[in-house]
Amino acid sequence: MRKILTGWGSGGGCRAALSALLVCAGAARVWAAPDVLMSALDAELKRNVQGLSRAEKVPLYHLGYEVWDGRDYYASATVGAMTGEYDYRYRVLGVDARVGSPKLDNTHQVKGPEAWRYGQNANRIDLPTDDDAAALRAGLWLNTDRAYKDALNRYTKVETNKSVTATEEDGSDDFSSEEPVVHADTAALSAVDAGPWRERLRRLSRALKPYAFIHQSGVLLSVETENRYIANSEGTRIAAGSRYVTLSYSMTSQTTDGMSLARSKSYNSDSLADLPPDDVVLRDMKVSVAELDALRKAPLISPYSGPAIIRNRATAVYFHEILGHRLEGHRQKIEGEGQTFTKMVGQRVVSPLISVYDDPTLSRFRGTFLRGAYAFDDEGVPSRRLPLVEHGILKNFMTSRMPIKGFERSNGHGRREKGRQVVPRMGNTIIEASETVSYEKLRERLIDEIRRQGKPYGLIFDDIAGGFTMTTRERPQSFKVLPLLVYRVYADGRPDEPVRGVDIVGTPLAAFAKIAAAADDDAVFNGSCGAESGQVPVSGVAPSVLVTEIEVERKAKSSEQPPVLPVPFHDEEAAR
Repeated sequence: MRKILTGWGSGGGCRAALSALLVCAGAARVWAAPDVLMSALDAELKRNVQGLSRAEKVPLYHLGYEVWDGRDYYASATVGAMTGEYDYRYRVLGVDARVGSPKLDNTHQVKGPEAWRYGQNANRIDLPTDDDAAALRAGLWLNTDRAYKDALNRYTKVETNKSVTATEEDGSDDFSSEEPVVHADTAALSAVDAGPWRERLRRLSRALKPYAFIHQSGVLLSVETENRYIANSEGTRIAAGSRYVTLSYSMTSQTTDGMSLARSKSYNSDSLADLPPDDVVLRDMKVSVAELDALRKAPLISPYSGPAIIRNRATAVYFHEILGHRLEGHRQKIEGEGQTFTKMVGQRVVSPLISVYDDPTLSRFRGTFLRGAYAFDDEGVPSRRLPLVEHGILKNFMTSRMPIKGFERSNGHGRREKGRQVVPRMGNTIIEASETVSYEKLRERLIDEIRRQGKPYGLIFDDIAGGFTMTTRERPQSFKVLPLLVYRVYADGRPDEPVRGVDIVGTPLAAFAKIAAAADDDAVFNGSCGAESGQVPVSGVAPSVLVTEIEVERKAKSSEQPPVLPVPFHDEEAAR
């Protein structure tokens, strides 16, 4: 058994050189007394495995529990008044019951009319939040029984489907063998001192009140503290704590032609004490207000293809959406997926200037907090640094415990939202360039490229909200990325001009080959990513890049006019 931290109830601590995966969190609290929840998981897991592994003709060969034990605090305000606040305690169970064998089990893909997308089934089960062993074990028992029966029913469908459908191209097993891990490191589920934060949110949100063109605005604080308990029939016993703290503001407006506009900013950390002071937030708000005002007055531009710079944080989102999702392991195996890069390992998929790796072990990048960090994935496998692309050459796929051809073991990327099924997902995706120049030089190269191509202008994508990418075979293998702030750059020396109304579109095989240069201005994007296994926290780190050709199309907009009357506190008639 591979051990990380040892001794349930022993006081624990880090033992030197237990393995290459030894983890010691300096400020972490290790249990000094037996843990009621883990004890309940351990007892009920052993009882269920012993009974259910011989209860039916098709045996239960693996049983896993994951419990999300957490406390969330959210508070929001607008124009000086609180709009919401809650403090929520939860304990949610996920059960992984597998029948059959690792070669073929109930999680196997079903093809044809009853096709099932791996990871999509949601099964949120609430457990008691009190540390009452009997109540906890009763909840575990009942929901294990349900999961086991569902597994038997599904296994019957899997066997029938395999006998009447075409042979699969990837005949890998359904489940990999991994070493058990024992680890104990939890976060305190303590309450937030809400009083001072209410006043601070009111004060910050009031700063957006003077601007009549802002139709909606708000400031939000979220503090999400969670301990994940993972126990399985192989002997893994993990309790890992995390905390995500976010302070954010947002503001929206609308143009007379029906286009919604937005600016926002988030500050992320694992501690309230690390959030920026008011003067920093207020300074950033002024910048965002000016950008929103400029966008209201900015011209619409037509569909365009030509050179562009994608700024650093926007580059991180660009790679995440277009490349990252296509390197998730299950997409190489599931028959309905487009499998863009499945047979391209060892081949060039990106400009040779670029390398990409995913490293959930990093909690910070040059001092900046990374939301995508985790010590263990949701199958209890330790996280590790994974090279994905080296100097443009594809090297690896992110994998969970579902083997794929050529990648038979997990590399610690099996992730999920509470109550969903695990699929391989990104954590901290890092984009590196082997050669860089200053941003000023990169901008000069953009202007040179505009002249070389004889284009009337180029574009700078300063901020991107996110996007979506189509990976299934029944849809075109294309992507759309949603810019929030775009500038038009002229080669004749005219000032840069904010523009609006475009989305970036393209296909993955063509998009990345056109990266010609990169800056030395790496920056961090923190956010959440949605896919089959739900929403998970992610981060991206990237430099600004020059792309010789990028295509944009018109952005969707509504037909609604802006509000007929002004905001009440900006209406002189109402004031009288």
